[in-house]
Amino acid sequence: MVTQAIPGSLPRTDADKRRATTALQALNFFMADMQAGIGPFLGVFLQQRGWTSGPIGTVMTAGGVAGMMMTVPAGAFIDHTEKKRLVVVVTGICTVMASFLILLSQSGWVVTVSQVATAIAGAAIGPAVTGMTLGIVRQRGFNAQNGRNQAWNHAGNMIGAGLSGWLGWRFGMPAIFYLAAVFGVLAITCVLLIPERAIDHQAARGLEKGQDDKAEGGKAEGFRALVQNRPMLILAASLACFHLGNGAMLPLYGLAVVGAGKGNAALFTATTVVVAQAVMILAALVAMRMAAGKGYWLVLLISFAALPLRGFLAGTFIEHWGVWPVQALDGIGAGLQSVAVPGLVACLLNGTGRVNVGQGAVMTVQGVGASLSPAIGGWLAQVLGYQTAFYVLGSFAIASVALWVGFAGTLRPACAGTHEEQPA
Repeated sequence: MVTQAIPGSLPRTDADKRRATTALQALNFFMADMQAGIGPFLGVFLQQRGWTSGPIGTVMTAGGVAGMMMTVPAGAFIDHTEKKRLVVVVTGICTVMASFLILLSQSGWVVTVSQVATAIAGAAIGPAVTGMTLGIVRQRGFNAQNGRNQAWNHAGNMIGAGLSGWLGWRFGMPAIFYLAAVFGVLAITCVLLIPERAIDHQAARGLEKGQDDKAEGGKAEGFRALVQNRPMLILAASLACFHLGNGAMLPLYGLAVVGAGKGNAALFTATTVVVAQAVMILAALVAMRMAAGKGYWLVLLISFAALPLRGFLAGTFIEHWGVWPVQALDGIGAGLQSVAVPGLVACLLNGTGRVNVGQGAVMTVQGVGASLSPAIGGWLAQVLGYQTAFYVLGSFAIASVALWVGFAGTLRPACAGTHEEQPA
């Protein structure tokens, strides 16, 4: 049996690695609710209890801002700590407590605290799981394992949304909160099944030892490693433009279709989630294989190009059946990025010791774009109409495509460092 010695721990075996990767996939399935909380169901729940749209939007914004502010510090903490499993356990407990807190009281401060806690948990769990994945399979195996992780995560989102819709319809809105709590408990169980000795915490932050596993890990570079990395800056700018257009597309399309009397609100919302997440599962698996063979540049180019087409279709066909092509394109863009972005950041920052800070920084950029998008899209729709709003939102990703193609000479070599063990 092959063993690998990790500094400060017992040697890990191949069985430890297999057990860890299986538990990682299960964790990604159940942590879907930990990242998003009860999501769009919160607004309906609060509305049924006398809240108006203004306060609902305010508490959701508070959670979003808190999450964005915490992504970089959370990434820095994950790089530093060797208690990565504990981070996931704490985030799971926060999710469970937040779910029951809102059920117990719908006062303004309670709901706000709940949303802030859920957002911070969501900001921390992403870098934590990425760090554990890198520490378990190393840089060589990261692309394949991250692809599997993301496929399981999208499956968890899809099944969680379907169960939430059915439970809410059958037993009432409180059942959705209980489901989120159950997912949190199961996620905690999964992370505890990962053997601690299976995680190489030096490799987890991008300080991998030599191929012979005898060299000592390096020393972490300063935070300037992020801002001086030109491909990272281009990636961040491209993602900011993409999410500036993408963030408002789904809620606006729902408003346009339902407002035109062409769809039932509850059924339409459930359909949008299921269609997108189903496509994301396939897109994540395709991205994993494309990146292993051709690198990340083409994967991300396709993901950026999906949004202008999505905006065109959304603006041209405001119909109930339009959810299928519009959300399929959302699944392609988001599914490809869910694999390519963490994988590329891990490649670009390999050897710096700042991989998880970089993951947090990218999440912040994506969050800024996604947060501004609804305001821009909403005002465009109000002043110019839904059709024009969709066309304009889709056009933002043209800037992403232009950046990605314009700097291809710089990006292609940086995105090509992914030739690793082929996924099983």
